[in-house]
Parts: sequence; C-alpha cells; structure tokens
Amino acid sequence: MEESPGAETYLTVAEVAELLKLNQQTVRNWIDAGSLPALRVGRRVRIRRSDFERVLEEGSTLAGPPTGPSAVEFWSGTPVGAAELDPDASARQSAAMGEADPDAPARPSAARAAADADAPGQPSAAIAQPAGESNGSDGSNAPADPPHEPPRGG
Repeated sequence: MEESPGAETYLTVAEVAELLKLNQQTVRNWIDAGSLPALRVGRRVRIRRSDFERVLEEGSTLAGPPTGPSAVEFWSGTPVGAAELDPDASARQSAAMGEADPDAPARPSAARAAADADAPGQPSAAIAQPAGESNGSDGSNAPADPPHEPPRGG
C-alpha cells in the first residue's frame, strides 16, 4: 500500500518505545493516562506520528513548569530557599523515638507486662525450664562455662 503525500502515518507501541528507548509498558501507561493520544483499531493500538511529534515538542510541559530550583541552582552549594517548619514534626519524631507524650496515659513497661501475663503460682516464662535439665555442668541453673582452649605453644 502506497502512502499519498498528505496521508497520516501511524506508529505502533513497539515503534514508539524503540524510538524513545523505553519499555513498551511505559508507552501503554502514557496512553492509558491520556498523555499520548492513540487510536484503537480492534485490539491494536496506533499512534499518529503527528501526535507523537507534538508530544515530543511539548516535552516536559505536560507536567507543568518546574516548581523548585534548577539542578544547577540546587547543586551550586548556595542556599536556594528556606525550609518550612512542620509544627507536628517534633511530636512525630518524639513518638518515633519512643519518648513519652506527657498527655498520653502511662503504660507499663514490657518487662512488667510480661510478668503480669504469667499465671499466679507459675514460674515466669523467662526462667521456666523443663524438669531434669540444667544450664550448668554441675547440675545447677547457672550458665555453663565456655569451653576452654588449650594454650597455644610457641
């Protein structure tokens, strides 16, 4: 099929992806988001070359003008603006660091909560041990001594 001089040409998703060195899924995402106009022909998708070229010419204007400093300004080492203080930041930081909130009700420590969880009259889970077993070589519950190495001769 020959193209007439004024006829519109179409690109496939694979062709657009190859031209821009992108994954085909990225091109499909742009189409789904409406950033890149496309036509559906049955189950096939085609992009008008004129639409593709227009999107390329518009470049980053689809996302709007940049809101922050340019890369040169940012990396120059000179201050580019003042940081805005977040009034809730110190409260969030204290909570993350485990510091007590003076307005919050007191909570028992983890050790106290574990001790309270044991049933009355039962040994604490922290020291419970099966009958007949011991930690130490002398039959006591004292920790076993580490094995001794013979002195190195020289």
